[in-house]
Amino acid sequence: MSPGAPLSTDSVITRSVGAAPDRFAAGHLGELTQQVPFEMVDEVLAETGAVQARVRNLPARVVVYLLLAGCLFTGIGYRQVWARLIAGLEGLPVPIPTASALTQARTRLGAGPLRRLFEVLAGPAATGRVPGTRWRGLLLCAIDGTLLSVPDSPANLGVYRKQAGGPCGGGSYPTLRLVTLLACGTRTVISAVFGPASTGETRYAPGLFAALRPGMLVLADRNFTAGGLITAINSTGAQVLFRARTGRGGPALPALARNPDGSFRSVFGGVAVRVIDARISVRTTAGSRTQTYRLLTTLLDTSRYPAAELIGLYHQRWEIETAYLELKSGLLGGRVLRARTPAGVEQEVWALLICYQAIRTAMTDATNSVPDLDPDRAGFTTALHAARDQVIHAAGVIADTTIDLVGAIGRAILADLLPDRRPRTNARTVKRAISKYNARGPHIDRRTYPTTVTIDVLTGTDKPDQPLTTRHWR
Repeated sequence: MSPGAPLSTDSVITRSVGAAPDRFAAGHLGELTQQVPFEMVDEVLAETGAVQARVRNLPARVVVYLLLAGCLFTGIGYRQVWARLIAGLEGLPVPIPTASALTQARTRLGAGPLRRLFEVLAGPAATGRVPGTRWRGLLLCAIDGTLLSVPDSPANLGVYRKQAGGPCGGGSYPTLRLVTLLACGTRTVISAVFGPASTGETRYAPGLFAALRPGMLVLADRNFTAGGLITAINSTGAQVLFRARTGRGGPALPALARNPDGSFRSVFGGVAVRVIDARISVRTTAGSRTQTYRLLTTLLDTSRYPAAELIGLYHQRWEIETAYLELKSGLLGGRVLRARTPAGVEQEVWALLICYQAIRTAMTDATNSVPDLDPDRAGFTTALHAARDQVIHAAGVIADTTIDLVGAIGRAILADLLPDRRPRTNARTVKRAISKYNARGPHIDRRTYPTTVTIDVLTGTDKPDQPLTTRHWR
């Protein structure tokens, strides 16, 4: 073929794009639009009174999807995010807004519609009899908090404070505290609250309790073991499994009656509880360590809820830590949020949670398609990159007449499943120092080791070296 000659029709690849018409075309999230459909967004906008009075170049629906897409592409500005939204819409009449126009559109929208949209999407992803999601009929949930950094602007500093520091000074950025209620098996968010980091986790936690239901088992660390919180959770019908401090800082838990499995009955916050003491030993080729733990639960039936199983079950609380890793290192890439005003920060955090929930729901749809496949084997990074690709190609925006519950994102996940979980341990230290000097000493072992875990449920006698029950994991 001579240079400049037109291509044969046999040499041209064509495809059709399914998108909303006219000025709404850029409002999509690729295949994730099926998790956050047009109809849902429109209903939320109408409910919150955020529908535009006249159709602009940037309708409110389009701005919602722009904010969500911004959470998929956190390393670039909103104009570049817009370029990715329209990259797959070649041939369609789409506007090219200025950076100022995008800023004004986000400000007009406000945070209300994003908050309401999260409330509609929040909840445990639907699963059947999937491993790891329930224990003895109870939905495993966890409560915990984390910190997010916001831009160091005068407006943000009026609401969010920098963390105080030692001799080297305080934090570089103001921070907000995010506290969530999470379904451990699928890592989907059931409820969330956030605000200035100057307020503690236990002050934010009651804002989550409206989402609690009978049939839930809530896991939490020692920071949440307060009588008032236990009482409030118990009033919802949900059960708790919390770690409790021991020694001087621990709650007073008088042994009212000793159970056959070594646990004992007590009262905390006016609620009847069962207290389980255990010694946990972790052995690796590099050595071993042993520590005594105390758990407090409202599950009083010792035959239905064995103490040894509850001790092992508490480890599921770490699923919320993994979720925060996905949110902060996966979606955000370790970056500071974009918004330079408190209203913008609130809007961005709700968008971030919506985006995370949509990805996690798509991951659960994929693992649900394979019988007995543990959701832990779905890779978040794989799903995130597949979702980004679908946005750029504007693919899967409108579902076909034949519903594909797995989709391109799901197929990418199933083609690259993570291996089964293995018991491993790793020192909880700074893995990468922010300076060239050693972090926390010159001889930190940062390797990960296979482990053998031994759990001894203590009988409550004066001879704690005589366990009632021993369990091993390898």
